[in-house]
Amino acid sequence: MIEALKQRVNDDEALVRRGRYLTTTFLLEVGRTAWLIAIFEGRIVSVTPGPFVMPSSAFALRASEEEWAKFWTSRPPPGSNDLMALIKRRVLRAEGDLQIFMANLRYFKEALAKLRPQETMQETLQGTAERGAA
Repeated sequence: MIEALKQRVNDDEALVRRGRYLTTTFLLEVGRTAWLIAIFEGRIVSVTPGPFVMPSSAFALRASEEEWAKFWTSRPPPGSNDLMALIKRRVLRAEGDLQIFMANLRYFKEALAKLRPQETMQETLQGTAERGAA
């Protein structure tokens, strides 16, 4: 699933433009599985699965598989819908050089949300109509 991140982010020109000044490598841990994600000028250039002996990254985002699974649902529950909400609940640990993470927070929020199931416009409109009728 994480492998899809490269294509989904790179296909979103607005997101790539938002990250045009971002060049870094960060570690994403989903439970015991680690991924090194390299970004060059807003484009993801590689997604490398672990395990790693001594990974070199600017910062790391670590959470359990269960928490990431909630975050990556099409409509995450409150408290699981945002990276900062996960940090506030103390289920996501952000470690390392957090200046890079915080300076580009919106980029990382939108990039990691790209792993949520892709909803078609018809499904979105239908869901909006159903909520309006209730």
